Amino acid sequence: MKQASFGLRASDGRELFVYQWLPERPRAIVQIAHGAAEHAGRYAGLAESLTAAGYGVYAADHRGHGRTARSPAELGRMAESGGWDRAVADLAELQARIRAQHPGLRVALLGHSLGSFMAQQYLCEWGDTLAAAVLSGSAKLELPQDAPPPDPSDPFAAFNAPFAPARTHFEWLSRDAAEVDKYVADPLCGFALSPATFAQMLGAAARLYDPARLARIPADLPIYLFAGDQDPVNRGLESLHALLEIYRAVGLRKLTHRFSAGGRHYMLNETYRAEVIADLIHWLDAVLTGP
Repeated sequence: MKQASFGLRASDGRELFVYQWLPERPRAIVQIAHGAAEHAGRYAGLAESLTAAGYGVYAADHRGHGRTARSPAELGRMAESGGWDRAVADLAELQARIRAQHPGLRVALLGHSLGSFMAQQYLCEWGDTLAAAVLSGSAKLELPQDAPPPDPSDPFAAFNAPFAPARTHFEWLSRDAAEVDKYVADPLCGFALSPATFAQMLGAAARLYDPARLARIPADLPIYLFAGDQDPVNRGLESLHALLEIYRAVGLRKLTHRFSAGGRHYMLNETYRAEVIADLIHWLDAVLTGP
């Protein structure tokens, strides 16, 4: 596996920090959209497994995240206005770069958590550019528009509450204490989204499920959803079943899901992550490398 990084200058002039992991001869590409309050570098383990299976992997740090953020003060701040849509457009601009570097190869988009909500919007706007899509730690985005932003001193308190008494603020991510400790120790993880970014994300909810916009998603696009049934984001899988029903109602024909017992939010770092990743690769093999 060859690991590299580069700067991608977006059309508005902002430079995005991009990770690239490549096997010697990639047979398809997986583009990753990471979650909130983390960064794309945390997907190196997944990239190692994907490259071993023959997939090239690209992942950019979103605006207000990771090494795309220009200072610690910018963490959690996509922009005071328009940042959410701009960040989704960044995914399309990175994919254009990927296609230029790997003409003819199929591309799958994998979004986790916040990245999965970005991917849901991407499907409505650029779904015809994809060969497949994967939603990890996702849900139907339906937080009330008048909900106050989380407390910056403990932005994930509501998610961690079901796991009290807790050793840290992040038991909701995984049952693997070592993985939780890695997250806690990472200075580029665990921050709150700014009120403006949080509001922009909530404001996208109505658009994500507008029937006219959903009708733009290719009906035969393979979509794979995986999650744990103890993930507080999906409320005991309730909001994921709601999302599946929405997608079925608009005629999406190639929906696959795997909901795993005991799993929390970050299934790619769960105690049985090897099985989760093996299942993901098996699905990618079926939809990306067949006829």
